Amino acid sequence: MDIEQARFNMIEQQIRTCGVLEPGTLEALAAVRRERFVPPALQALAFADLALPIGKGQFMLEPKNEARVLQALQIRRGENVLEIGTGSGFMAALLAARGALVRSLEIEPTLATQARINLDRAGVDNVLVEDADGAAGEPECAPYDLILASGSVEHIPQVWLEQLKMGGRVFAFVGTGTVMKARMLTRVSNGYRERDVFETVVPPLRLARATQFRL
Repeated sequence: MDIEQARFNMIEQQIRTCGVLEPGTLEALAAVRRERFVPPALQALAFADLALPIGKGQFMLEPKNEARVLQALQIRRGENVLEIGTGSGFMAALLAARGALVRSLEIEPTLATQARINLDRAGVDNVLVEDADGAAGEPECAPYDLILASGSVEHIPQVWLEQLKMGGRVFAFVGTGTVMKARMLTRVSNGYRERDVFETVVPPLRLARATQFRL
């Protein structure tokens, strides 16, 4: 397989065609080598329009969904980001490529270890992966500019919202079944501003502890 041609085709045929045109997003997707985050047995599918299993019942999202999320986040250099659900480490690497300082929580120790290996192999040094349940966020390192959940939740936990800076945002896939909203909540002076970015279906986020959810 011609890796660079496959990467080019992914960007041109999957990502641009779903409305992702922001230059910084496209540059990050071209620069971060997705094949280094895919399990070896699935290398031939590294650039396919598929959610790829990475073990422990978890998946890498389809490239177009990763791209749509990254574009919507509008990352600014130096932002303090908490990612809940590291998975393969690929999204953390994309955030880092945009200049974010990323703390990523992964509930599955095996995946956390592999994500560290993937990130190190990719030369990413502004991501810290922790073996942790992200249900309560990580208040010790708050406040955050961004909290990003890598899987779906029924509702966005109130405790995540409380860990945002003023102007900070939470991004999560909200819902169950066959209709989910990629939702952004931004902290403003009188509460939170909510915006649904796109519809999709993604696997649920692994959380061990119950949280007080936002109604």
